[in-house]
Amino acid sequence: MAEKSEVTIKIPRPLYEKLQAVIDGTGFHSVTEFIVYVLRDLVSTDLAATGKKRDQTPRSRPAARPTKGTALTAEEVRLIRQRLRDLGYL
Repeated sequence: MAEKSEVTIKIPRPLYEKLQAVIDGTGFHSVTEFIVYVLRDLVSTDLAATGKKRDQTPRSRPAARPTKGTALTAEEVRLIRQRLRDLGYL
């Protein structure tokens, strides 16, 4: 049997609903796409800050990104991270 390339992560529904509101009008097509984008950014930022080598495991697809012209600003990403920290998820 082939190994699945994705896993399911459960989050509280209120957080999911808040994330839906956060991504409204941003170009992200789903909350999952946004979460993958934020977590990849967080991990890459953390790896750069700690100087650890990046995992060389090949990815099955490129990082999810918003469509052209709708990218979040650095300030928006900072606010989202702060909200996730305040909720206890970071």
